[in-house]
Amino acid sequence: MPSMLEKLERLANEVAALHSKLILLVGTPHAGKTALLLAFGKRVATEPMNVGSELGGRLAAIPQKQRHLQTSTILRELADQHASGDLLLIDNIEILFDRTLQLDPLELLKRHAHARRVVAVWPGELQGDTRTGRLTYADMGHPERQDYGLAGLVPFAIQP
Repeated sequence: MPSMLEKLERLANEVAALHSKLILLVGTPHAGKTALLLAFGKRVATEPMNVGSELGGRLAAIPQKQRHLQTSTILRELADQHASGDLLLIDNIEILFDRTLQLDPLELLKRHAHARRVVAVWPGELQGDTRTGRLTYADMGHPERQDYGLAGLVPFAIQP
């Protein structure tokens, strides 16, 4: 029986032929999403980009009212620095949900996945199955709540 790491590696190779090459690692908190991403990164010799610390550090130097104007450009620069060939690994994307940045986090990830394969840890949950389910971020009533369909991405469910 192939391990989760082997399944992820096979899937990452398969999505190279797709229009959108976005794989989202989804699972409950502490299911091992980041650990799997790190192990995959080690296997393919690619260091994951920590969006929270790297983007957050760059945005801290920009006045708050101007941050939303520069976030996409900064993220593109960081992605170009971290990509290894046609592969980009992403973790800690919670900052992208900050309402003041005026972003659609999933759409932003999808845009990056047109140019290269992207494997990202999704900090929310998958409601339902990997074919017809929905991705959520934050609980109902939370100001950063997001709810998405699965079109244009490949969910990779992780069971603890």
